[in-house]
Amino acid sequence: MCDKSLAVVLLSGGLDSATSAAIAAAQGYKLVALSLRYGQLHHKELESAKTIAKELDINSHYIIDVDIAQWGGSSLTDESLSIPLDGVSPHNIPSTYVPGRNTVFIALALSLAEAKGAKAIFLGINMIDYSGYPDCRSEYLKAYQDLANISSKAGIEGNTIELIAPLIKKPKLILFKKLLN
Repeated sequence: MCDKSLAVVLLSGGLDSATSAAIAAAQGYKLVALSLRYGQLHHKELESAKTIAKELDINSHYIIDVDIAQWGGSSLTDESLSIPLDGVSPHNIPSTYVPGRNTVFIALALSLAEAKGAKAIFLGINMIDYSGYPDCRSEYLKAYQDLANISSKAGIEGNTIELIAPLIKKPKLILFKKLLN
């Protein structure tokens, strides 16, 4: 049985996930945080995730290793690839896209949510400042929700674990102001 007051939050330590976690906490959810060490070059994000979890009184914070960087494919995980500094083209997926990252992360969050009896998973994905990432779009989130509904015991038994992306259509400036409040 799912506890409506419990939610998993994917907490990278960045602005989007911190804001999403703060929104979940403000909505009265008891939070379980999940952070992933996936081979990212910026290790300070995980330190920020720990700080955010403490600030939001999250007592259960899992940090797990899922080294998808081993096979490369992204400038966020591979030092031999340069990170673009001149913006991204709306027609191309940028080198900072990590292949399958959100798909893997949400699968792990779904597993954790189901094991803990959580009713929701809060995600910091955002498509307005369009990064070109295919896994940061509303269509992706809807498709994943459909998958979660048919691939989990909770979903089959009618205890849907809702994927909530409160920032998916919010510009970064609005997010920053929301976080400050």
